[in-house]
Amino acid sequence: MSDNFTRAWPSKSDRLRQQNAVAERIGDVLELLKHEPVAPQADVEAIRASLREFDFDHPIGTVLAAEKVVELMKGGMVHMMHPGYFGLFNPTIVFPGIIADIITASLNPQLAVWSHAAVPVEIERRVIQEVGAPFDQEFKAGHFTSGGAEANNTAVLLALTRANTRFAEEGAKTFKGLPCLYVSAESHLAWHKIAHQSGIGRAAVRLVDTDGTGRMDVTYLTRAVEEDRSAGNTPVFIAATAGTTNAGMIDPLIECANIAEQFGMWFHVDAAWGGAIRFLPEHSAVLNGIQRANSITLDAHKWLAVPMGAGILLCKDNDLLGETFRVTASYMPEGLASLNPYTHSMQWSRRFIGLKLFLSLATIGWEGYRYLLRNALTLSARLTALLDENGWSVVNDSPLAVLCFEDTDRALDLEQVVASVVADGRTWISSVKFEGRRVLRACITSHHTEEENLTDLISALEAARVEQMM
Repeated sequence: MSDNFTRAWPSKSDRLRQQNAVAERIGDVLELLKHEPVAPQADVEAIRASLREFDFDHPIGTVLAAEKVVELMKGGMVHMMHPGYFGLFNPTIVFPGIIADIITASLNPQLAVWSHAAVPVEIERRVIQEVGAPFDQEFKAGHFTSGGAEANNTAVLLALTRANTRFAEEGAKTFKGLPCLYVSAESHLAWHKIAHQSGIGRAAVRLVDTDGTGRMDVTYLTRAVEEDRSAGNTPVFIAATAGTTNAGMIDPLIECANIAEQFGMWFHVDAAWGGAIRFLPEHSAVLNGIQRANSITLDAHKWLAVPMGAGILLCKDNDLLGETFRVTASYMPEGLASLNPYTHSMQWSRRFIGLKLFLSLATIGWEGYRYLLRNALTLSARLTALLDENGWSVVNDSPLAVLCFEDTDRALDLEQVVASVVADGRTWISSVKFEGRRVLRACITSHHTEEENLTDLISALEAARVEQMM
């Protein structure tokens, strides 16, 4: 055996030594991260030069290679594990999720069929039912996905399959006119990719205008559906968003459900981030109407704080999942078809995604998650007050932990403000468009965030204001 290849599977003692050494280095980076810039200034040529130093014809030891990679990543990425990261919906993760990924990587189960991974499949089934119950007891079907885009894509395929019995075999040509999808103009625009992948074409996506507050306007929605019917098209699918990417707004779920029911359409809710608020009893009412959905998207790698990627598709109809993805192959085991993940999901070979959420729930429980969610909402309210006290106006009315804001006088170049705040290094924010105008955006994503991180952000904002006024 080649000396180099022996590194592929060292002895038990060597494996433990190497794991501990790498874990120690990662632990040091995470412990000191709060003292480092959230977004180190990365240089593409410097990064590529560093990567060229890895000579694959002359391999090095696992520990040395891993430590070099960790050091490169420390100085070459936006750190979502940083308490000053007020960015998108990628949070500081909980530790049990890391352990789950170690278990999954080490034992490497293949979740295509129940017979090959009985316990992993049943673990995921248990988690799906546990997560689905607060939305409605009927949400007992579904599966884990690579992320929200795959979950949303699955929902579209379910809708098309239910709407036309010939679609699964013959495709979009079996519809009268275009099979149309209706989503908010403020929704996550992976819908264009989904329409392309589904074979109905990007032109099938209808971006419905919002109502001036960031929510889908149901008057425009009804009008768009009626116009398509009059034009000979087939309205198939309405997707309401529960937690828009830009502003954390929740579309009018009850009204959307009513329209879907009126026209015989599939009602889906993309609750990739905001759906987690359903797990807080005192706030669950903000998602009233979601129980009427045919399907829901939820991303555990967002507000449920497990490692990327861990999307979830919740569905009420397991038979329809089976019809949508039915396939047979001589090399796949027969029997238990209703339990085989490959017959009820887009993926075939698949990683054990659900263990990250299962182990986190088993370790911190729902009460731990309720603390995490409440803490984010408390900090969001505190940041709102600090912004108001310092001449910044919050412009979105979201029940979630995301704030869109601008300087009260609207005198500043907000892109320059973002650049200044990020360059300061202590915090990270972004700019987005909300109802047609540029605003700043801050989202509470880390359970390590504290009051001092909020004041660091206010300090950086004030320095940016002074810099522009000079």
